[in-house]
Amino acid sequence: MKKIVLIEDSKVLATALLGAFKVENIEAHWAENGVKGVTLAKQVRPDVILLDLMLPKISGFDVCKLLKTDNATWRIPIVIMSTLSDEESRQRAMDAGADYFIPKPYDLKDTLAQIKKILKI
Repeated sequence: MKKIVLIEDSKVLATALLGAFKVENIEAHWAENGVKGVTLAKQVRPDVILLDLMLPKISGFDVCKLLKTDNATWRIPIVIMSTLSDEESRQRAMDAGADYFIPKPYDLKDTLAQIKKILKI
């Protein structure tokens, strides 16, 4: 079974995504802030990390840098999902180590298809 760690401060968005992953038989774990997300990613060792940029406690940019410089998590693909979709934010995310970028608001069906493609399901 494929595993995902979702780092997202919006409970509404997290609930929608977690429900969609459950239907697709994808094991999903959720952290509502960046500090918990880094810890969770190290514990779970998911196949992909979905990361919001605007998070409490530590920004998604910093979370991405931390995950990409840690021996336990650097190989895990990181998908940024954010309303910060201007070119400067996208470039900052890529410079921090992000592998993919999905702008919010997103279509759940299309987003799920993209994530399944990344997971090669």
